This record gives sequence, structure tokens and C-alpha cells, in this order.
Amino acid sequence: MAGLATITMLTGCGGLEAQSAGPKSSKPDTASVSDARKKLAKLAVKGRAPKTGFDRDEFGPAWSDVDHNGCDTRNDILKRDLENEKFKSGTHDCIVLSGTLKDPYSGKTIEFKRGQSTSTDVQIDHLIPLSDAWQKGAQQWSATKRKEFANDPLNLLAVDGPLNGQKSDSDAATWLPPRKAYRCTYIARQIDVKAKYDVWLTSAEKDAMKTILDDC
Repeated sequence: MAGLATITMLTGCGGLEAQSAGPKSSKPDTASVSDARKKLAKLAVKGRAPKTGFDRDEFGPAWSDVDHNGCDTRNDILKRDLENEKFKSGTHDCIVLSGTLKDPYSGKTIEFKRGQSTSTDVQIDHLIPLSDAWQKGAQQWSATKRKEFANDPLNLLAVDGPLNGQKSDSDAATWLPPRKAYRCTYIARQIDVKAKYDVWLTSAEKDAMKTILDDC
């Protein structure tokens, strides 16, 4: 679920740097936490709208090349987040064949290998799930904005496949990364995405985010 084209990315709870390896960040600094709290305070709080009408296709074709660099978004994110990548020859380093992921959600080191039975070991997570966003404002957006959201690198992260499946379309009130050292960064980055796209919060979600930030 990908897209940080020339958008900056969190290196902690705050600052962004284009195409940086955000997953390796852990403890945010005080200024970044303060910034996240300020953004959180400004986000709208509403009830969750019905999921009626949600379909993945409402967010455009999966892994579009939205930044027109010749590579699809999934491979852009793999290239950004993995280490020691190897690429398929003749693809201009667009198709990642293998690499090592230091998974931010679990802390595990995962060896990625492209293949029908192995690719799912590493998946691209939408920090704000598409169906969750649909229920918190996205169904009112234009098709262009939904496509941008689905492919924005700020909202995308290469992670452990099974954990991504476990998270599914949960928000911060119902799921957090098991690796506690990454939770501050995770929440701050979710807040950045919500602030950028005006995605609202439920009251339970805001309370959960505030609790995490208070412990940062």
C-alpha cells in the first residue's frame, strides 16, 4: 500500500526526508512529539461513517506509478525500506528481487525474496487503512485524491506480512505495533497522514493516540 514520491518521511515522530528509511526510526524527540500533539488537537473528531460503497478500486489501481519514475509504488517502498536489495536485471532497478527488512512493527529481521509463495512475507502497510479512511472522510473525496492517498509514501511502510494481516483495517484504538519502541513514531506518522488529508478521528482513536504520545 505505497507512495512517498518526493514527500518527506518521518525520522522519529516528526521531520520528513524524501525517500528516507523511516522504519529504522524509533524514539522521537521532544519537539516532534509536541508537533504531533498539536496536530492531533486540530483533527476533527466524529463517529465512524458506514462502510457502504467501499471497494479497493475506489482508490485507483493498486500500486500505480503516481510519481512517474517508471516503478510501481510497491517496488518504490520496498526499495526505500529494505537493505541490501537486489533488482531484476533490465528493469532499471524497479523490480526488487530480494533484500533485508528490519521490521519496525516487530523488531524482527526478515529476508525478503520475490516469488509466488514468498513475497507476502513482507507486505506494504497503509498506516491509515483504506477502508478506515473511507469511513472517516475518504468516500467524499475525488478519485484523484483517493489515488494519491493510496500511493503516498508517507502512508506506506514495508512490514512483516502476518502482522499486516493481523492489523487489517484497524485504527489506533484497536491495534498497535507489538514493538512498543516504535509506537510513538507509528502514531505520529498516522497523525501526519490524517492532518495532510483531513481524515477525521473517532473519540476512542484520539484517546488511544493521546495515551501513546503522553508516554513518548
